[in-house]
Formats: sequence, structure tokens, C-alpha cells
Amino acid sequence: MKGEDEGKARVEELENWRESGVFSEAERVALDYAERMTVTGERVDEALFARLKEHYSEAQIVELTAAIAFENFRSKLNPALGIAAQGFCLLPQR
Repeated sequence: MKGEDEGKARVEELENWRESGVFSEAERVALDYAERMTVTGERVDEALFARLKEHYSEAQIVELTAAIAFENFRSKLNPALGIAAQGFCLLPQR
């Protein structure tokens, strides 16, 4: 249960990932990358890409990029087709 509790705490901290102490520097860079890929008008610049390369290999960056892009794709596709959440990922109540 310890791992499960830690996982829940990390999910709850995602909204404040910049200030939270539960994420490693590699995780913070990945979260920054995901946010910049997702938010309209944001850009992935050379500085961020250099930070990614400090923590991840080229293959890992490609895999991370594909995973983020796929989730962004699903976030547009599913609502348009009325595909509801299946309850596999329970999010904390706000």
C-alpha cells in the first residue's frame, strides 16, 4: 500500500508540479515538455530540448514525445465521439 499511497500523493501534486518536492528534476523537465506540447501558444525551445537531453536519450525523448502527443490526440478525439472515461484512473476530488 505504501507505493499506492505515494502514487496518489504524486497525482495530487501534479497541479503544482513546479513547486512540489515530490518530483525529480528529470520528471520536472518531462512535465514542462508535456505542458509546452499541450498548451496552445507554448513552444518547445532549444533550452528546454537541451534540458531534456540532460536526462533522456534520443530514443526516450521520441517515446516521451509520442506518448504526450497520443494523450493530446485522445483528449480531442474522445470527447468529440462521446467516449467517456472508463474509470481506470480515479482522479482525486477537487
